[in-house]
Amino acid sequence: MTIASLSPQAALPSPSTAVWQLGPFPLRAYALCIIAGIVVACWVTERRLRQRGVAPGAVLDIAVWAVPAGIIGARIYHVITSPEKYFGAGGEPLKAFYIWEGGLGIWGAVAGGAVGAFIAARQLGIPFGVVADALAPGLPLAQAIGRLGNWFNNELFGGRTTLPWGLEIHRMDPDNPGHALRDDAGQPILEPGLYHPTFLYEALWNLGVVALVLVLDRRLRLGRGRAFALYVMGYTAGRFWIELMRTDEANQIFGVRLNVWTAALVFLGALIYFVRVRGPREYLIPIGVAATPTPPTTSDLSQVDISEGQTSARAAAPEGYRVVSEEQYDTWRDTGVAPPEPADGVRPEGAEPLDDEPDDETSDDEAVSTRADGPADETREARDADRADAAGVRPADRDS
Repeated sequence: MTIASLSPQAALPSPSTAVWQLGPFPLRAYALCIIAGIVVACWVTERRLRQRGVAPGAVLDIAVWAVPAGIIGARIYHVITSPEKYFGAGGEPLKAFYIWEGGLGIWGAVAGGAVGAFIAARQLGIPFGVVADALAPGLPLAQAIGRLGNWFNNELFGGRTTLPWGLEIHRMDPDNPGHALRDDAGQPILEPGLYHPTFLYEALWNLGVVALVLVLDRRLRLGRGRAFALYVMGYTAGRFWIELMRTDEANQIFGVRLNVWTAALVFLGALIYFVRVRGPREYLIPIGVAATPTPPTTSDLSQVDISEGQTSARAAAPEGYRVVSEEQYDTWRDTGVAPPEPADGVRPEGAEPLDDEPDDETSDDEAVSTRADGPADETREARDADRADAAGVRPADRDS
C-alpha cells in the first residue's frame, strides 16, 4: 500500500461520443482538433516568418504543400509500422487509404511535412532553415491541440493508476466507431478503474516544449534550423517516457515499442545537428518589391498586424529574398534602405547568407585607387564604371 493509493482519486471524464452527424456528413472530433492545430501552427509560423522579413501570407503557400505532404507521410508511417492490419492474412489493403478510420504517425507527419515545406520554400526563395525555425514553436502547439482528439476517441491512454488522478475510459462500440457501448439503461459503459491520461501528459509536455523553444530562441538567437532541432529534442525526450506508459497495441523490437526506438534515434540525430551546426539567425530582405519601413515587433506571438499594407504587400509577392545579418535587416526595416548587393552579384537561391566581410568593398576601392593617371576630380560616372570593371573581373562561377 502506498500513499498514492490512500489518496482520493479525481476521475477525469472522457467523452462518450467522438463523431456527430451533420446531415449525411460525419463530423469527427479528431479531425477538428487536427485542423485547429494546423490553423494555430500557421498563425504562429506566419508571425515568426514576418519577423524575419518574409512577406505576409507566405505561410499559406507553404501550408499548401506541407499539410497534404504531412498527412500522406503520417499515413505511410502508420501503414509501414502496422502492416498486419492491411497486408497478409486477414488484412485489407484498400483500408490503407481509409484515413478517416484513424492511424496517423507523427514521425511520418513531420518527415512528410518537411518535404512539402522544403519544396514550397524553394519555390518562394526562402532558406529552408528559416521556415523550420519559424515553425519550431508552432508545431508542438499544434500537437498539443491534436492530442485532444485522442481524448474524444478514448484512446492512447496508459495503464491502471492509483495516483490522485486518473482517466475514465469508455468501452467503445466496434460496430459504431466514435460512440461508446451502452447498457440496457442507455448509459455509456466505462472500463473498470482509472488510467494514466498519457495523451494529456504529452499535450502538457508539448506546451513545455513551446515555452522552451521560445525562451531559448529569444535568448540565443538560434538560426540555421537549430530552433527546430531544439523542438525535436524536446518532443522526443518526452515521447520516449510517455510511450513506455502506453498500453495500446503496438509493434515491438526486442520487447520495446517501436516508437520508443524511433524517439531515441531521432533525439540523437537532432542533438548532433544542434551541436555541430553553428551560425547566426538569418533575416531576409525581399527582392523585386519596394521597401517599406515597418515598426519593430517585440513578441513572437502577439501584435497581429491588420494594417492596409498587408494587402498590398501580399499582392506584390517578392521575386525572392536576400539573406542578411540582423543589423542589416534592422536598418532596412527602419529606413527602407537595403544594404549593398555582394560585389560578385551571385546570390545562391534561398540558401546562402549574404557575405558581410569587407573584401568586396575593399576590392572596389582598390580598383578605383589604381587609376592614378586619372583626373583628381573624377566624376561619379567614372567611379561607377570603375566599380563595374572591378566587379566584372571577379570569378562569377565559384558557386555554380
